[in-house]
Amino acid sequence: MLAASATGGLDGAWAATGQARHPKHPRPSTVAHLLRRTTYAATPALTREVERRGTTAWLEDQLHPGRVNDDAMEHLLKRWPRLRWNTWQVREHLQDGGWDVMFDLVDTHIARAIWSKRQLLETMVDFWSNHLNVTCPSSDVWDSRHLFDRDVIRTHALGSFSDMICATGRAPAMLNYLGNAESTGAAPNENWGRELLELHTVGITAGYSQKDVHNSALILTGLSVQPEGGEFEYKPWMHHVGPVKVMGFHSGNHSATKGESVAMDYLRYLAHHPSTARHLATKLAVRFVSDNPPSSLVNRLAATYRHHGTQIVPVLRELFASPEFAHSVNEKVRTPYEDMIATLRVLRIAPPKHGTSAVRELQWLASTVGQPPLGWHAPNGYADTAAAWSSTSATLGKWNAHMGLAGQWWPAGLRFTKLDAFVPKPLPKTHGHLVDSLAAALNVPALNGVQRAALTRFVGSKPGTPLTADDEAVTWRLPYLVALILDSSHQAMR
Repeated sequence: MLAASATGGLDGAWAATGQARHPKHPRPSTVAHLLRRTTYAATPALTREVERRGTTAWLEDQLHPGRVNDDAMEHLLKRWPRLRWNTWQVREHLQDGGWDVMFDLVDTHIARAIWSKRQLLETMVDFWSNHLNVTCPSSDVWDSRHLFDRDVIRTHALGSFSDMICATGRAPAMLNYLGNAESTGAAPNENWGRELLELHTVGITAGYSQKDVHNSALILTGLSVQPEGGEFEYKPWMHHVGPVKVMGFHSGNHSATKGESVAMDYLRYLAHHPSTARHLATKLAVRFVSDNPPSSLVNRLAATYRHHGTQIVPVLRELFASPEFAHSVNEKVRTPYEDMIATLRVLRIAPPKHGTSAVRELQWLASTVGQPPLGWHAPNGYADTAAAWSSTSATLGKWNAHMGLAGQWWPAGLRFTKLDAFVPKPLPKTHGHLVDSLAAALNVPALNGVQRAALTRFVGSKPGTPLTADDEAVTWRLPYLVALILDSSHQAMR
């Protein structure tokens, strides 16, 4: 097992694979690879910071986000005060079934992804929101979905999965979304009992039976919601009493008053199950390494998960220090949503000076590219493999977004960095040098000769053609040239 502590940290682990020259001075390619996977996209300032500090020190802070000063983001979040409401306040202030607070949540999910300095936390919040998917917006969670984000996902995203899954069992949003709030021993609703096994914990290949699904639903009866205030309530009169068994878990379940304790024991059992370890290890490896991760890595991650009592940080530390991760450059493709966020980051687009309407427009932009965050309609969440997003419509949607953002057309309320800032001073000598400089400024890996020739041909030149200050490439065609560089296959890679 190539643990970070055994090799002098992340930098040392990568040095063993030829990916770094010295722990204090990692190769830019090493930094670029780490940042493309652990953030939504590197900015020049972030790249310089990691090159200065080293990958290990930076990553350790990201794994402990409380160490990362994010005051500017916290200040920005004050523009969405409704997200601090409890369920009863949502019900008191909004018309029954109103989606306003859910739209606020999606706004801040996007804003944090773009502008938070706690980038790894944001990638993990998105990961767990997808894993424990509660569609947002959707009618049955209108008053509580924002609290699911705060109390379940964000609280435990870099903590213990056992704690997270138990918190899910007391989350009104999940209980309403999958029908458990109304499930009784006499009429059990098997939705959550099934999805808990199939999606959230052991996985569909774990070998459980339909009888296990039924017993899973019986164990969870009584975990419900107060009708008046919408808060969690355990209702013993709804709980099934009698022996229950699911896979290796069993309980006499003799008392309705102790049913909540039985349910929590069951959730903790599933969290620690070897099949859950492998299921989560596989999903994390797919997210951060490749669509078909090596079994050697999955096995080590699963072992680390179990050894550390379902703690997530040790698993991530093992993953990022692994040779499999170091050698996985260009093995992941950004989803449409990730591509949109990356574009906003590399174009150095800042939040609006006032209000939230421009961020709300980004929510609609995410819909036009085909992936509104938190918006997948089924419990299984968005796919995280390239094949799921390989379509003409997805590609066209991303290209249109690139052009709109590079052209600074919309959303108008955002603060755009002038494209002149991406052009070196003094001006590059040739069109080919201009293309290379723009690609570097946009954090797009080096273009090949064919791509460089195609881009310069678009502006009526060749790579070796001299560049002057009044050339189309640096005047009215500059936004189009920037968009085309963002359209390249290199930009699409995570």
